[in-house]
Amino acid sequence: MEIISVNGGKQLNGSVTISGAKNAAVAVLPAVVLSDGICRIENLPDISDVSKVLKVLKELGASVKLINKSTVEIDPRPINSYVVSKEMAEGMRASSYFMGALLGRFSRAVVAPPGGCDFGVRPIDQHIKGFEALGADVTFDNGMVNISSTELNGSSVYLDVVSVGATINIMLAAVKVRGLTVIENAAREPHIVDLANFLNSMGANIMGAGTNVIKIRGTSRLEGVTYSIIPDQIEAGTYMVAAAATKGDVLIKNVTPKHLESIIAKLVEAGVEVTEYDEAVRVKMSTRPKKCNVKTLPHPGFPTDMQPQFAAFLALAQGTSIVTEGVWDNRFRYVDQLTMMGANIQVDGKVAVISGVSSLSAAPVKANDLRAGAAMIIAGLVANGVTEIDNIEYIERGYENIVEKLTNLGADIKRVTKPDPVVRKKAL
Repeated sequence: MEIISVNGGKQLNGSVTISGAKNAAVAVLPAVVLSDGICRIENLPDISDVSKVLKVLKELGASVKLINKSTVEIDPRPINSYVVSKEMAEGMRASSYFMGALLGRFSRAVVAPPGGCDFGVRPIDQHIKGFEALGADVTFDNGMVNISSTELNGSSVYLDVVSVGATINIMLAAVKVRGLTVIENAAREPHIVDLANFLNSMGANIMGAGTNVIKIRGTSRLEGVTYSIIPDQIEAGTYMVAAAATKGDVLIKNVTPKHLESIIAKLVEAGVEVTEYDEAVRVKMSTRPKKCNVKTLPHPGFPTDMQPQFAAFLALAQGTSIVTEGVWDNRFRYVDQLTMMGANIQVDGKVAVISGVSSLSAAPVKANDLRAGAAMIIAGLVANGVTEIDNIEYIERGYENIVEKLTNLGADIKRVTKPDPVVRKKAL
């Protein structure tokens, strides 16, 4: 098995270039299903989640041609199936986006429920509410979500909770449907705006993406286009926190600073020096962080996908910080790993109280999920000794070449192949 080994205590210095956004890529790629021509998607991150979505497209019948590691050409016209099996969807949250895309193309979709990181229930009730408002029938058969309609029509949908997935799925299902669809209480994340921009570049008519009301006027045809994915705000935020935690000085390039506003605000509150440029930010730190309180919220609030990384950073802060999770039910499972490294964190439901310590010590830990894995790397970067991180397949779902990028910044980090543990059977 492969692990990541981190010899802590090295400052991060230099520059790092951020890859395309994972969360945008895994929405834009299923959206290609709706195109009536060939699409060329650029600035794709070279990560396992993207590879899985491309594999699903191939198995549905699309022609997929890799131009290079960040560019793919997809011809969706040969697609002849509306079924995404459990095997195809396994371990991938973005499988749910094929519900909306296939429904929009075929008026039919049979898709396994989404997988991905396990930090709470992933209800799809708001997705179903949207599909039903458009005129679809939704049933659950043998563990599959079965969606069908004889005729879809534009409609108004009010989301009971702000849901990124439901917003995306309703957009995908409605973009070629006759009439006007209005999504109220819509999610506002940058990757939703990116999806809308992609669809509009093909000829869709979507207004209001980035606000809480999105209006979609259906169109009958979407042309093939060339489109470049936005930079990944969470990857950028992760390197910003890593630079600050190691008391380094790092220029993070290929970013959209506006997407990072909530992260920058909390870093500055913690005493970090952040300089913004047109397409870059510089993070510099020379002291222990100051305590600060963080509550995750839907965009433009502090992103839940940055919560574990920031908690690892605040574990070394002066004083007591409070981190409140406002999105997921079970996102503090990684805390046990940090406490093994000497962090002082108490969790009560959705609230973590972090009493800062002066240092962390290396320990064998594991990645409970994608962002928890990033938190373990940050903790390893600042810990005394060599930290070994298991379950690194979670990390590779969302970070392109993280070991190489950190090495280039001066970290002592590497992938190590270790023998698989031997399971010994008890003698009868």
